[in-house]
Amino acid sequence: MKFFIDTANLAQIKEAQDLGILDGVTTNPSLMAKEGITGKENIIKHYLAICNIVDGPVSAEVIATDFAGMVKEGEELAKLHKNIVVKVPMIKEGIKAISYFSKKGIKTNCTLVFSAGQALLAAKAGATYVSPFLGRLDDISSDGMRLIEDIRVIYDNYMYETQILAASIRHTMHILKCAEIGADVMTGPLSSINGLFNHPLTDSGLKQFLADYQKGN
Repeated sequence: MKFFIDTANLAQIKEAQDLGILDGVTTNPSLMAKEGITGKENIIKHYLAICNIVDGPVSAEVIATDFAGMVKEGEELAKLHKNIVVKVPMIKEGIKAISYFSKKGIKTNCTLVFSAGQALLAAKAGATYVSPFLGRLDDISSDGMRLIEDIRVIYDNYMYETQILAASIRHTMHILKCAEIGADVMTGPLSSINGLFNHPLTDSGLKQFLADYQKGN
């Protein structure tokens, strides 16, 4: 499973990169705004700053919702850096844009996916990644993990190359369950990744080892 971090915070991206296990980054307009990054020029500079930290896919989202606008923005984003993946919303015009980008060899991430049917359309259009938002489904008492399972079965049935990028990860169990199901990628906050380190027996065991070592010195 590939690990992506879902943030626009450069310090957090670097911290995850320094762990040696980071494979990529996902961002969106909300995450950019959270870091005070606004305006097209500043956003582009920030994407490049992220690409300079991580040698892996960096999802950059289009703002337009019409086909022509998405194509224009997507082609501009793709030219910024070889690691850029154009993030496109799951709407009719978005599927048309993904099909266009696929034929042009431009990598895409179909975002805001909440059903297996939407994921099927994205794969048919040739999306590189599909991002089912499992945490947001959990928030409304729906089964986000079941969606990951359903998409895995459909993609395996027809050998689709589109990668399942489990998004809206909220905690470590989301990561582990997605790994069990076979999601290709997970993207979440740094806290969910760091949570994988934690276990009380590790802490107590290390404490005991160090205490025993000190007895002989």
